[in-house]
Amino acid sequence: MSNDLGISRRSRHDLAVIGSGAGAFAAAIAARDRDLSVVMLEGGIVGGTCVNVGCIPSKALLAAAQARHCQTDGRFPGIGVGAGGPVDFAALIAGKREIVGRLRREKYVDLAEEYGIELVAGRASFVEGPAIEADRRRIEAEHYLVATGSEPYIPDVPGLAERGFLTSATAMELERLPASMLVLGGGYVAMEMAQLFAHLGTRVTVLARSKLARHEEPEIAAGVRDVFAADGIDVIEDAQPVAVHREGPQIVVVLASDREFRAEQLLIAAGRRPRTDDLRLDGVGVQIGPRGEVAVDDDMSTGNPRIWAAGDVTGHPQFVYVAARQGALAVENAFEGAARRIDYSALPRITFIAPAIASAGLTEAQALERGLDCACRVLSLDYVPRAIVSRDTRGVVKLVAERATGRVVGVHLLAAGAGDAILAGVYAIEARRTVADMAADWDPYLTIGEAIQLAARAFTRDPRRLSCCAA
Repeated sequence: MSNDLGISRRSRHDLAVIGSGAGAFAAAIAARDRDLSVVMLEGGIVGGTCVNVGCIPSKALLAAAQARHCQTDGRFPGIGVGAGGPVDFAALIAGKREIVGRLRREKYVDLAEEYGIELVAGRASFVEGPAIEADRRRIEAEHYLVATGSEPYIPDVPGLAERGFLTSATAMELERLPASMLVLGGGYVAMEMAQLFAHLGTRVTVLARSKLARHEEPEIAAGVRDVFAADGIDVIEDAQPVAVHREGPQIVVVLASDREFRAEQLLIAAGRRPRTDDLRLDGVGVQIGPRGEVAVDDDMSTGNPRIWAAGDVTGHPQFVYVAARQGALAVENAFEGAARRIDYSALPRITFIAPAIASAGLTEAQALERGLDCACRVLSLDYVPRAIVSRDTRGVVKLVAERATGRVVGVHLLAAGAGDAILAGVYAIEARRTVADMAADWDPYLTIGEAIQLAARAFTRDPRRLSCCAA
């Protein structure tokens, strides 16, 4: 069958999904669990950001870099240290590709076949109907989900586009380890990439356009600056680039302060922007927000009652588990009229540097902005037995609580193992537990999770006067 647009085939499904990442697959599986027919359209590589160029490859490389770095830190008496062996960067990248390929196949491609999800390769855009045009097909569905994710934001700096740069994705595909690198940005991607390459032996300078880790508690941001200084990472804050040029093999970044920084490579980690270009959403009644995001209500619906959106493309917190929750919720609301919403009050977030940053709930500043009369406690890891025996007391724990009731509204850690321990904070916020409840909880001795309990006890006791494993 053909039409005036030259489209050769038509197909009809219950759900058509644009994208193939976490939000897309969560929605597709939720739809198939309801025995709905699903077609998924992908213009790039199946699996989206997380498995291909985000979480999986970066954490695989971070683990390898940290293993090398541990050979040099000299924290344990009697354990010899070296300069850190040479890095076979090609082998490291090959190992990363093996993990990515295996997980993409097992958790995405094979699952699509197992669930009976039709995969269509090709860029998709909306046409009147609404319908989707892709791969010379007109695809019609009862409901549509936009789950196209996000892509690196590239600031408009004169000379940047012409002189060449890396993103977090392309940096993890380099053929050799650079001797030096500039990292433009101060958020979680910038921090992870900076420490990854520094621990592999690259000389790294971070050019943070505002403050390093500016969305974290100030006590945690200060701790990260100390960690980076010990790692040999130079951090320049309030760095506003105004020009980029090359001098021989080096790329040079000129700041508004007239300072110049040069290195072999420049990595741009200045945030991410929703991927909505060429979707033609305005033609089907879907509004685009000021940052290019699909405008959605709390139930993930858009201005068109048959079109929904989930994940990074909505401008919501850019975590794979947020995308997955939103994708499944959109299907439930679209086909069952459930009108469900997501509660983000205990949302956890982790930056996988060493030591790791992990947070859930509100920061002190956010609590005050909401008019909440809060009380806080900050506990140094110097008082945490797990950190002492591991000889790694870098970091802090901070609890934010409602003053009148003691209800915990924020839990924040900078600590080795913080990413695993933060689950206790998530549960505490969800259950509306108080600092008194947390201080009285069971907490196994010699775990980093005990740091949260000790911080809760600090609301009523001086931690210097607590015995090990005793009140």
